[in-house]
Amino acid sequence: MSNEIIQSIFLGIVQGLGEFLPISSTAHLAIVPYLWNFKDPGLAFDVALHLGTLIAVVAFFWRDWINIFKLGFKNIVNSQQQSVNGYNSKILYFLIVATIPGVLAGFFLESKAETIFRSPLLIASVLFVFGLLLFLADKYFSTKKDLTKISLADSIVIGLAQAIAIIPGVSRSGATMTAGRFFGLDRKSAARFSFLLSTPIIFGAAVLKIKYLFINITDINLILGIIFAAISGWLAIKYLLHFLEKYSFAVFFWYRLVLAGIIILVYFLK
Repeated sequence: MSNEIIQSIFLGIVQGLGEFLPISSTAHLAIVPYLWNFKDPGLAFDVALHLGTLIAVVAFFWRDWINIFKLGFKNIVNSQQQSVNGYNSKILYFLIVATIPGVLAGFFLESKAETIFRSPLLIASVLFVFGLLLFLADKYFSTKKDLTKISLADSIVIGLAQAIAIIPGVSRSGATMTAGRFFGLDRKSAARFSFLLSTPIIFGAAVLKIKYLFINITDINLILGIIFAAISGWLAIKYLLHFLEKYSFAVFFWYRLVLAGIIILVYFLK
């Protein structure tokens, strides 16, 4: 097995886990090549990884999305509905509103996210700070509601949190789950809303650069990246939702703390 194939599989797994666990996929994809001296796999591979995670989240939540769109249309006819099948009847509109800040951040700040935001020391600092915020929100803010009681204000703040995640190390899922916990969502509901909210963002990121993928569509490394990002992403979603039924987010804070320490140590040793 060639080094390129091993690298593609490894990065695919890192992307799938990092996209949905609150540990920052962009931080890992910036730091892993730095630590292991991987060569830059190129823009097409980055698109392939996003496509893999899109497949994962759609495969896991496709029934939910059908119900959410049905709710959206039913809400037009009967605006008095409060909740159906575990969702607020306005959940589709809340997700649309929450997506807007992330789209704007990507449009205006993408170039900075690919350059100056990728400093190892900045990534290490952000990993720690936003990991601590997740820990504090989870530990000290009470659980008051599920997705039947989520509001427009909750959705706006969670959307703003997603926009901040353009900085590597913040973690899109971590930031949105943190905001959800600050506003009283239970752990599983905060995670579920985060995953649903990721769908349009990942879809947009993949579609905007899909032409680069088609140019090299027969490249085995791209295919492996897609497959392993999809598999690891689906497993991350499934088992995180199960995990949060019994346990807190604390383990992810400690993981982020250790990773930040390793990054700082390697940076100064190099």
